[in-house]
Order: sequence, then C-alpha cells, then structure tokens
Amino acid sequence: MNFWKDNIHFILIEPREPGNIGAAARAMKNMGFSKLELVNPVPFHTKEAKWMSCQAYDMVKRAKVYQTFEEAINGKSLIIGTTRRIGKRRGIILPLKDSVKRIVVAAKKNKIAILFGREKNGLLNREVESCGFMITIPSSPEAASLNLSQTVMLVAYELAQKTYKVETPEFVKHERLNTLYERIEYLLKLLDYIPRGDRQIEKKIMKNLKHFIGRAGLTEWELNMLQGLCTQIEEKINFYQHL
Repeated sequence: MNFWKDNIHFILIEPREPGNIGAAARAMKNMGFSKLELVNPVPFHTKEAKWMSCQAYDMVKRAKVYQTFEEAINGKSLIIGTTRRIGKRRGIILPLKDSVKRIVVAAKKNKIAILFGREKNGLLNREVESCGFMITIPSSPEAASLNLSQTVMLVAYELAQKTYKVETPEFVKHERLNTLYERIEYLLKLLDYIPRGDRQIEKKIMKNLKHFIGRAGLTEWELNMLQGLCTQIEEKINFYQHL
C-alpha cells in the first residue's frame, strides 16, 4: 500500500509557465502522487497546460491554489525545500537520494510539503528558513539549473521507488511551533544568552534552531515538554527578580 503518497504535497511557488504546471502534474501522476498545490500562480487553465499535462489535466483542475506561502505550509508537519544553490544560509542540504528514506518514513503519519521555487530565482531566503532541510539534485556545472517540471519528475521518481517498514511518530503541525520559537527567543534575551543589541547573532541562533527542530519534527509530548520547560525557566527568573 502506498497510502503515504497522499501525505506528500508538491508545492510550486509562484510558477509563471502554465506548461510547467501541466508537465509537473503529469510527472506526479506518472509516479502515483496526487497532491499538487500552487502559491500565487499565473492563470494556468490554458491550452498549453492541458497539452503538457496529457492525461493528468484532472490534477491541474484539482490543484489547490494559495495566495501566500504561509497558507500553503499550514497543516504540514515537515517542510522540505529544493535548491541548486549551496550556501550556509540554505541550512542543511542533502542530495536527493539521501533524503528519500527520511521523507517516505515521515510521510506514513505526517503531511509533508516539498517546495519547488520560482523558475527564475528559486526559493526566497524567508521560505528557506521555514524548511527543516533542503534537497538538491547533482547536475553538471555547465548547466546546473533544471527545469521546474524536470525537478518535480526526479523527486517524484526517487520517492516512488522506495518503501520502508520503519515507523515514525506523528509530528505537530508546522504552525504550532511558532509560539515555541517566540518563547525561546524571549527566554534567550532574559538570560542574556544573546549579546544585547546583536541582532545578527540573534537571527542566526533562531534560524539554526528552526532548522534543527524543523528537520527532526516534534511530537505532541515533546512540544508540551519544551513549553513546560520554558514555563519553569520563566517562573524561576521572575522569582529571583522579585527577591
């Protein structure tokens, strides 16, 4: 049974070519995936999209459309980006083949978002910061950039070849982590962990923390444990401040 495929959402960010949307739908359907989602796309119910999608035009017509990136990732437990650019600001980057097991195992009990960036400039930094990790497809330096629908096909193909018996827990949804991040950032300031006024270090610490938690995922129990830990620290700080 490949029920886990229904938990993998292929999200195209601001696609500008209807043909790419159609071709992406065809690639997904070829590999047994059905959850195509679009963020702020161009009008895409066109002859080109219909032609490129071939027998997958039903998926184009069913594609969920979101106005914002935040709406698209709400309800997902693991956010994964795709990139050809390598750099420290991109967080942890894994070759596609090395990421497959992690994605398939997590998808058995969790909704997974795989992000595909804009045709011209990929994902923005703020979108990358929401990702637990990034995946990349090795390509020739002479022509490193893959077409959007080609990337979708390669990701879908690699995922479709794998099944694993390993179980994974159910993780909390991505948006429920925001309150935890806010509390941790507040506590780091109270504890003077971050040098006063050093906004760059503060941003770097929080970005790395988000990547770390986003990559691992948190169960309900783990989230409650961390929230409880934050509460205990706050109470202790308040107690000593009033002595």
